[in-house]
Amino acid sequence: MPLRASQLSVGDAREEVVIENLSRTQLVMYAGASGDYNPVHTDEVFATKVAGYPTVFAHGMLSMGATGRMLTNWVGDGRLTKYGVRFVAQVWPGDSLTARAVVDAIRHENGVALADLTVVTVNQDGKEVVSGYACARLDP
Repeated sequence: MPLRASQLSVGDAREEVVIENLSRTQLVMYAGASGDYNPVHTDEVFATKVAGYPTVFAHGMLSMGATGRMLTNWVGDGRLTKYGVRFVAQVWPGDSLTARAVVDAIRHENGVALADLTVVTVNQDGKEVVSGYACARLDP
């Protein structure tokens, strides 16, 4: 159900667990779905011996997509007008992620009610892995 401007206030927030215990299988599935076959995400030997990482790690767009799911679960499908993130830290197999969005402003533009949101996703240790912004169209 879409959000209504009349029922939303600055400071309102939504939090949702978006990934629980990320598996290597999910990384491979995402590589296939996205077409991003960079071996740092799926090949343990390459990630550790060639690239020097402790293990494989998730695609940034996987974290962004999971965070975006929380947003669309909250604001409704087709309501996002802007969404951008920065990948702050790597996400490793076994990580669980929680995404949170906070309403920074409610405004009107060309007769349309909009909510500006700050978005942060953290891992199970509370370490920020994604930060960003979004804007969503609201019903009156």
